[in-house]
Amino acid sequence: MKKYIHEDIEKKWQERWHESAIYQLDSKGANNPYFNLMMFPYPSAEGLHVGNMYAFTGSDIWGRYMRMQGYDVFEPIGLDGFGIHSENYAIKIGEHIRDVSKRTEKHFYEQLMMTGNQYDWTRRVETYNPNYYKWTQWLFVQMYRHGLAYRKKATVNWCPSCKTVLSDEQVEGGKCERCKSETTTKDMEQWFWRITDYADRLLKNLEWINWSEEVKIGQKNWIGKSVGINITYKVQDSEETVTCFTSYPETNFGATFVVLAPEYPEVLKITKKNHLNEVNKYIEKAKKKADIERIAEGKKKTGVFTGSYCLNQLTGYKMPIYVTDFVLGHVGTGAVVGVPGHDLRDFQFAKQFDLEVIRVMKTYDGDESVIDKEEKVNHDGIMMNSEFLDDLDHKEAREKIMDYIEKKGWGKKTVNYKLRDWCISRQRYWGPPIPMIHCQKCGWVPVPEKDLPVLLPDIEKFEDVLPDGSGLGPLAKQKDFVETTCPKCKGKAERETDVSDPFVDSCWYFLRYPSTEFDYVPFDKKRTEKWLPVDMYIGGKEHTVLHLLYSRFVTMALNDWGFINFEEPFERFFGHGLLIKEGAKMSKSKGNVINPDEYIQKYGADAVRLYLMFLGDFEQGGDWRDTGMRGMHRFVKKVWSLFKDIGEEGKGVKNMSIVHRTIFGVEKDIKRLSYNTAIAKIMSFVNWYKESAKDFTANERTEALETLCLVMAPFAPHITEELWEKLGNKYSIHQHGWPKYNKDLIKEEEVTIAVQINGKLRDTILVQAGASQREIEKVARESEKVKKYLKQKVKKVIFVKDKIISFVV
Repeated sequence: MKKYIHEDIEKKWQERWHESAIYQLDSKGANNPYFNLMMFPYPSAEGLHVGNMYAFTGSDIWGRYMRMQGYDVFEPIGLDGFGIHSENYAIKIGEHIRDVSKRTEKHFYEQLMMTGNQYDWTRRVETYNPNYYKWTQWLFVQMYRHGLAYRKKATVNWCPSCKTVLSDEQVEGGKCERCKSETTTKDMEQWFWRITDYADRLLKNLEWINWSEEVKIGQKNWIGKSVGINITYKVQDSEETVTCFTSYPETNFGATFVVLAPEYPEVLKITKKNHLNEVNKYIEKAKKKADIERIAEGKKKTGVFTGSYCLNQLTGYKMPIYVTDFVLGHVGTGAVVGVPGHDLRDFQFAKQFDLEVIRVMKTYDGDESVIDKEEKVNHDGIMMNSEFLDDLDHKEAREKIMDYIEKKGWGKKTVNYKLRDWCISRQRYWGPPIPMIHCQKCGWVPVPEKDLPVLLPDIEKFEDVLPDGSGLGPLAKQKDFVETTCPKCKGKAERETDVSDPFVDSCWYFLRYPSTEFDYVPFDKKRTEKWLPVDMYIGGKEHTVLHLLYSRFVTMALNDWGFINFEEPFERFFGHGLLIKEGAKMSKSKGNVINPDEYIQKYGADAVRLYLMFLGDFEQGGDWRDTGMRGMHRFVKKVWSLFKDIGEEGKGVKNMSIVHRTIFGVEKDIKRLSYNTAIAKIMSFVNWYKESAKDFTANERTEALETLCLVMAPFAPHITEELWEKLGNKYSIHQHGWPKYNKDLIKEEEVTIAVQINGKLRDTILVQAGASQREIEKVARESEKVKKYLKQKVKKVIFVKDKIISFVV
């Protein structure tokens, strides 16, 4: 048997798959359609990084397994090429984004071909192609016509480095999620999409959609539904009132102050003249801070007194009114009643400004002492010092006090959401022009559908596409683009010069994939009904409140308008973990970013795929180490060596049950996307085969080797295709079903446990099925292969019954 040369084998089969169109969507003949989607990459550098390959490999393994289950799997790919990520990279290297995109598109697709994924290359989508962004603009027009797109002046997040507006979701810890610069705020006219109209449905559907729990919790918290009551207080010596939203009105017998957001509309009317100067200065300072910075936990509370008071109707307490930046103008009413005994932020504020703390709720264990420390602030318990609420549980008291306040005419029950409308305007060049025209006579008018796309002008000079921070995008300088005719009155008019947020491009791209050949509709109705919603979507959890939330919103809207017949875009979403290198997050500044090309050239795509999926739980992520990559390459060569002299005849193997247990076990792990443990089982099978090699009969050998090829096929598609052919089977292993197992032979009396040290397989041990962690840990520590690694301090032991024990040292 010839030497294993991965370059030749992988090139051979990639060309064969492409020529035979084995992975191409059969739109008419597919009887069992299955849409397997991965997040298309954005070209923010010259090529893919290993994190992309990590995500795409995990998705491809799932798709290949589903193909072996008899599904007609559609696995498309494209590029999320419009937007700030790509444009910032072009600016950094001093090249025109148009030229950079042509180059990176070619290289990205070359890299994606190298990975061995089962892509349908005939249905690519690039967001910067006019035949795609025509329909992105069509989506904007639909939003406008249905009342979900509007323009208004608002306080928005501003990145001084990217020189553009950002949505709330694109600000992380007070920094731009793209360039990591500190953000500020500006008052600007912008276009918004009314995602808040769908807040309740977006929240309600989280109860049943089959998504990673962590992502669902993240969306629930971001939507931030709170049920409570708006209470209106009269400002003393004034005609003004202040309406405060609270979701804990049962504590209002302990209310001692009121705080207003700097954006509160009547804040200056409420402020006494001798306090105006100080309040104005504070408001201007607060405007420069991003929301996330203002509400950060542990931040010292700041504020300024307005000089005014209002009365707590329940107690007659004269409550001072302050302005503070920890209250946000868009959350609730922009005004909060302070109850420092039972809210931590209120307590911190009260201590900062020497305001009274009154306790109105004792803990369930009976503590009713004065609250003088943060740790004594309690949110639930039994009411006290609250007249008719005394001795009631706080939840029962909440309903009673809300009824009482409504009956008195002091307030009204309501529901609030933290979620804000989606700001989609961007003052950049590289994006789809927003398809709106402004006419002095007619106002804002959408571009007629027949005139779409509004083409992005091909600006020749590099310096002319750069943002200047003026609040207007580069398109505003292009007279030929700006000047146009009003579609309504045919008079002189001007085009909108902002482009749309790149998340508008990606919020619907999955709908386009099955219908790329249609140029008269964004998505064909019959084709969409057959292939959508997406069956499985695998991607990063970091998109929880960006792409994933936006896609759900847009799908619901399209469903309401009758364009599609489903309201959730993805039947299942699985969020994978983060890949790090040798204990550190990968970054260019640290010089530890892994280029997959180098490793594929050196070790082969199959070895890289296997190692990426073996180095940790796919849901949790893993730690890349070059030593582990070399070890996986040795394993692949070991598999290759098993197929030498496959015609030799032995006396027979007494127990072939491991073949059936491996089929069962690997399948069980793939279904859970527990790829690392599936590969560990394949490794154990290979070790067993090697030990038993001389004893196999010809039939036993064929059964074992064919099984090995089939269970490895989703993980290592090239080498298994080659070895499958060597065994005399017809093309292609990827059109073969998953192997069958005998249920009577999978009853395990003994199980093989993988022993890992810092995520690397160091040994496998055979133990009694169901053995405890203590028993297995004892056996593992006695292994000669393991002992030498346990000389360091063991920080943690991870144990999965009947599967794996992992020591972290």
